[in-house]
Amino acid sequence: MLDYRFDTFIVLCDTMNYTKAAEKLNLTQPAVTQHIRYLENMYDGKLFNYDGKKLKLTEKGIRLLEFTKSMKYNSLKIKSVISEPNTTDFNIGVSKTIGEYIIAPKIKKILESKPNAKFSLAVENTQELLYLLEESKLDFVLVEGFFDSCKYDSKLYKKESFIGVCSHRCQFAGEKITINEILDERLILREIGSGTRAIFEEALYRKNYSINNFKKVISINDFSIIKSIIANDLGISFLYEPVVADEIEKGILAKFEIKDLIMDGAFYFVCLKDNLFSMDWINFIKSV
Repeated sequence: MLDYRFDTFIVLCDTMNYTKAAEKLNLTQPAVTQHIRYLENMYDGKLFNYDGKKLKLTEKGIRLLEFTKSMKYNSLKIKSVISEPNTTDFNIGVSKTIGEYIIAPKIKKILESKPNAKFSLAVENTQELLYLLEESKLDFVLVEGFFDSCKYDSKLYKKESFIGVCSHRCQFAGEKITINEILDERLILREIGSGTRAIFEEALYRKNYSINNFKKVISINDFSIIKSIIANDLGISFLYEPVVADEIEKGILAKFEIKDLIMDGAFYFVCLKDNLFSMDWINFIKSV
């Protein structure tokens, strides 16, 4: 089991305040201070410093936090595996694109092949999933967009086309156009924190543009609503091709291309560094 002083360290990292950490842990403030000093003596260096009145992690503290989160996850998972050795326990997170259009068939196979599995699936945007991962609430996540590869272990799952989408009646349908030609259009994007939005914003950034260059921008976190608005010729968007494949095949929606705007999309398995069980989960999902 993880030493209780590491729990104190994690809570202090979250609150960056000794008084708030003590309240959250139901400890006295001197007890919190004692726990941190114990760890600093163990690792021979300061974990926190004050910048004025603001508490900050040192470089050593940042490194210890990464390891501690992994240790906490491994400790909890080992306990679960030892307690119920014959039960497969899945706590997986997937981004919305993957959850709705990529992973659903695999979920069916998992349930069929592992009828006794305890299974939970969180469908959130990429940033929320990474937060849940760091809180040891998920075993691993399958995400789109960008993440700090230095903080996590990751493995490419698959690449997908990322395309411009409009109504089949739109003047841009099937065309190859410039960014300037669409700046007056209503741009419909996923919410901030979503991988889909991050990919488009990154592509714009590389061409010295941003979404602020568009006159009308709407954020919607539901794909069905986005597609309905586009189908009614009330806006355009940029999405992974699997999200709109059926509508394009039926002629409801159409693709268009932006000249010199490179938009690459990829899905990644991501877990905490030094996750003892990472390959077990990844290999199982990939095998079904």
